[in-house]
Formats: sequence, C-alpha cells, structure tokens
Amino acid sequence: MQTAVPTDRERTAVQAYLRLLHTVRAAFDGPPDGGRPVVLPPSVLAEAERALAGAGLAGNEEEFFRLLRHWCREG
Repeated sequence: MQTAVPTDRERTAVQAYLRLLHTVRAAFDGPPDGGRPVVLPPSVLAEAERALAGAGLAGNEEEFFRLLRHWCREG
C-alpha cells in the first residue's frame, strides 16, 4: 500500500538524486573550454546509489520517479 507521505529513506533518496542532478547541471553549465570532460565527484554518485538502495528503490525506476514527481511538483 502506498502512502501519501514519503518515508525518511524515500525522501533521502529523492534528495540525493536532486543533489546529483544539480551537480551534473552545474558541471555542464560551466564555461566551455574546448572539450574538457565533465567531472563529477564520485561521492555524489555514490551517495545517490546508497540512498536508492537504502530505500529499496534500486532497479525500480518507475516507483522512484513517481516519488520524484510527488516531491518536486511544478506549480
């Protein structure tokens, strides 16, 4: 049974994903310098992976993105 309020672990997974997303956007939004590869801190990706696994969402993208849409509603 799904609840209307995300659990602490689900909320942590969504927050970790959003941090990862913002880090990727910041890396791509940086000044263009002729082909330098985008560098992401491995810790940001690892945090997101741990949070997804801890919430039981690893490999369950449909459920995860449902939570993400609920958490980040656009006005």
